[in-house]
Amino acid sequence: MIEVLKPGLLTTIQDIGREGFQQFGVSVSGSIDSLAHKVANLLAGNDIDSALIEITLTGPHLRFHGQTLLSICGADLSPTINGVQQPLWKPLKIEEGDILGFGIPKEGCRAYLAVAGGIEVPEVMGSKSTYLRAGIGGYRGRALQKGDRLTVGTPSSLSIKMGNALTKNPTTDWSIPHELIDHSRSRTIRIMPGNEHGQFQEESREALFNQSYTVSPRSDRMGCRLSGPAIQTETHRDMISEAVTTGTIQVPPDGQPIVLLADRQTTGGYPRIAEVASIDLPRVAQAKPGDELRFAPITHEEAQRLYLRRERQLRELRQGISLKYV
Repeated sequence: MIEVLKPGLLTTIQDIGREGFQQFGVSVSGSIDSLAHKVANLLAGNDIDSALIEITLTGPHLRFHGQTLLSICGADLSPTINGVQQPLWKPLKIEEGDILGFGIPKEGCRAYLAVAGGIEVPEVMGSKSTYLRAGIGGYRGRALQKGDRLTVGTPSSLSIKMGNALTKNPTTDWSIPHELIDHSRSRTIRIMPGNEHGQFQEESREALFNQSYTVSPRSDRMGCRLSGPAIQTETHRDMISEAVTTGTIQVPPDGQPIVLLADRQTTGGYPRIAEVASIDLPRVAQAKPGDELRFAPITHEEAQRLYLRRERQLRELRQGISLKYV
């Protein structure tokens, strides 16, 4: 069991997402940085889609009532166990009564805390993810609060073996490929033309690639709002709402683009100038208010090739961990 001593700025329970209900207007939700989510689970000996804790900028303080294995991936929010600094992207062992805390945000926006066995909360529409706007999923449909107590699932045999191997050492003597980590730190976002790309002024299309955009404090789990050179269409016209997805870049009337994220709506009425390549969605997820983003073009073929390579790397990581602890 995990006791919440301090909740942090925005701390929620997330899994990979709520698939199969978009036709009813239900958001997919889930972790915004799916790469950090998957790696954190693998390092805790879990299935990649297990529910974990997503932490935004200011982390919580959590007391663990029982020995367990955990890992923290994504943003560097200065994690500590009993005041001692801990590494990211590594399996960590925690003992009965230990307190996991977070300090000054050093890099990135969102950290992912996976615990062996996963976080146990009721499924809503096949998912444990918190959808804040609808108040469903996760822990009572809301962000964590002081005094909440989280139930942890039964650790896998792999989690137990990994934990036993850490009895004498605080962490492992091996690391995950640096390419997986370094990838999410870049602030260049590769994009493909959206359905209404041709409706925008040529100057606006050029500005998208030649200028930088600053992440607005108004950003949230629904969308990463950007401020910079205004993007304008050739002519104003009403648009029938059409399907959008995570990574769709919509442009509202004020000309300031919005990159849609996990809690996005299922349809939108703003023109879609571009789509973020899936491989770069973690970069958007880790961009905090004040960070500058730049855009670069990528073909569908190259985006698909890079995505498939990353999926192979994740499979190899899972296989490597399993083989090491046979």
